[in-house]
This record gives sequence, C-alpha cells and structure tokens, in this order.
Amino acid sequence: MLKLSQYLKEAAAEKDRHLTHIEDAVLEGGVAGTRNAINFLISLRDMFAMKEGDDMLSEALILRTKFDGAPALYAGINPENGKFFVGTKSVFAKNAKLNYTDDDIDENHPGEGLNEKLKLALAFLPKLGIKGVLQGDMMFSKGDIEHETIDGEDYIIFQPNTIVYAVPTKSKLAQTMLAAQIGVVFHTSYSGKTLETMKASFNIDIGHLKTTKDVWFRDASFTDASGSATFTDEETAAITSILLQASRLLQSIPVLTLNRIAASETYLTQIKTFNNTKVREGKKINDTRKHTQELIQWVETKLNKEVLAAKKEETKQKRIKEKSEVIRFYRSNAVQLKAIFDLMNLIVDAKLMIIRKLETIRSIGTFVRTDDGFRITAPEGFVAVDHIGNALKLVDRLEFSHKNFTAQKAWSK
Repeated sequence: MLKLSQYLKEAAAEKDRHLTHIEDAVLEGGVAGTRNAINFLISLRDMFAMKEGDDMLSEALILRTKFDGAPALYAGINPENGKFFVGTKSVFAKNAKLNYTDDDIDENHPGEGLNEKLKLALAFLPKLGIKGVLQGDMMFSKGDIEHETIDGEDYIIFQPNTIVYAVPTKSKLAQTMLAAQIGVVFHTSYSGKTLETMKASFNIDIGHLKTTKDVWFRDASFTDASGSATFTDEETAAITSILLQASRLLQSIPVLTLNRIAASETYLTQIKTFNNTKVREGKKINDTRKHTQELIQWVETKLNKEVLAAKKEETKQKRIKEKSEVIRFYRSNAVQLKAIFDLMNLIVDAKLMIIRKLETIRSIGTFVRTDDGFRITAPEGFVAVDHIGNALKLVDRLEFSHKNFTAQKAWSK
C-alpha cells in the first residue's frame, strides 16, 4: 500500500500544484488514493483526540488556514537571471509573464485593479529578502482597509474576495496592518535552478524574511492558542465509526472500477464536472442512486450534443462510437458508482467534523456582507500538510461555494 506521503507526492507533482479536495482523492487516486485519504483523516482524528501527555503515533501533519485572498501572487528571484519579479498564475506558463518593472506590468496586465496591486508588490516585497519564489494571496493594500463597527465593536476590515476579514481596531495587529502598504499571506515556496524545473513545497518557512513596516505578512499556519481544538470522547467515537464505514465500503468496490476512473481523463472529468454542478448549487448529494442516474443522463445529453455538432461524417461516427463506450461503462457500473458516491459522502462527513472543530478557533474575524450589514462566517477552509510538504484541502464546499456565488463582493458596493 502506498504511504500517505508517497501518494500525495505523486498526486501533487505539478509545479503550480492544485490542492485536491480530500473527497476527490477517491476519484483522482483510485484505490490507493482512497486508502490514503482515509489514512489522512485517521491521522487528523488522532491529532484532535490527543490528550495532554499523549504521544503522537501517526504520521505528523501540519494544519494551515486557507485564506480567501486575491489576487494570487508570486514573488521572488528568477534563478535564471538573478532578478526579482512578481506575477500571477502565469509565471510558470510556457510564455511566462514575469514582471521586473512597472513597464512590464503595464504591458502584461493593463488596466486598473491587478495592475495596481502588482506594482505595489513590486515596490515593497523586495524588502523582505525573499529567497527562491514564494506564492501567496494578497489580502489588502493600504487603500483597501476600512473602519467598521460590528456588533458594537470597532474593527478595521478588508475584503480581498468573498470573505470580509476583521481585526479589532485597538489591537496591535490592526496597528501593524494600518501602517503597511500591502498585506500578504504566503502558503507555498518554490526552489530550483530554473523556473521550469522548480519544485513546490507547502511546508513553507518564512523565518528568514526581513521585517518592514511596509509589508504585513504571515504564513497560513493554523495556531490553536487556547488548546480547545480537541475532540471529546463522543466525537472521537463518531468520526471513528464514519471512517470504519468508509474502509469497509472501499473493500466492497471493485479495484478495477475505481482505478479505471482515476486513469481515465474522460470519466474523471465528467464525474467531477457533474458533481461540481451540485456543489455550485449548494446541494448535498443525499440520494446517491438518483445522483448516479442523473450523471448518466447528463453525460449522454452532453455527448449527444457533441455528435450533432460534428460537421464531418467521419467525426460523427467516431463520436457515436466513443459515446457508446462511455455510456456502456457508466450503465454497467451503476451499482459501483453509487457505492463510490456513498464513500465520498462518508469522507465528507468526517472532513466536516474536523472543519467544525477547527472553525472554533479564530485569530482574525471572518464575515460576509449582507443587506443588513455583516454575518459571522467560517474561513474558506483548511489545508493539512504532511512532513514532506504535500497537502490535501479540507473545505466545506457547499457552504463556501454558496457564499462565493451569493455574497456581496467588495466591488459590488
């Protein structure tokens, strides 16, 4: 059986590593990925079940908060020319958009908004003495910070994306933020001799960075200063029961079916895309038998449209054949697909127990805007990182997705 760290290392091989939702490891990783997702949750359960004086026997994990910042920001030294640059997600693209000067930013990112943010990053981030390349999320620039009274308390607030972050005005943290030109949360580091060969690590260490009043920065480490993020005996028993059910259900699903989905870009993309339509609508998949039938109907409708869109007879016949093979697979594996969705639901149930516990600890207040003012909300999510630096994310997808599509944005005011 693959070790957790080995599976995660393989699953996260891309340079700009896309964090996988832990339940999606069932689809993306097949049997090995599912086993290790369950083992990952077992490690987290053990972490939260620990009492003072207990020894941690399972593989050590680091928890990080997933900040809802924007834009995504890359900054550091290009190892190929020794120059400092800033950029967005395009820095590792084939035709990389690296910005060494304000003129570069004007050419690569014309217009307001992103252009202004990148110029601020280029002006102030070199003061940190970044080694290699760091990736993070910009949380605010000086003009973004507002003053607001929420439930009778004075806060400074900033809203980089969906979530409004709030810090008590009289706190030391607020004063540090008010003095800064920009604020950034770093979460990934990159190292290597060329941009093309750089390796990413989520186990980031920012201890070497220099401090400057112009930049408020931190990493995304989760800190439980109160020590209250622990499971009760009842909670430990409940999550253990869920994980046992998941392990037994996994044993009942044919290895060939799970691994075939993971190995097929067609099946994997279709299933994830259909599942995401439910996430976007804020709907939980309760009736997995019905969900399976709806998936098959959705895929068939989509493929029928592709057949009708074919202009050449040769292309049309090829698509008809492909459609026949795909639908045959889904229909002959309908029972197994239902079991796969049941398994994913169990992993989600265990994940949500951990998220609810993590949400009880707050260092910075999180709110969403409403017509009546502000409503307390949870952070976007959390990331668990193993000792090698590989990671899976734990996000309440229904909650955050709903907020992301319905909450008032800062630019809608």
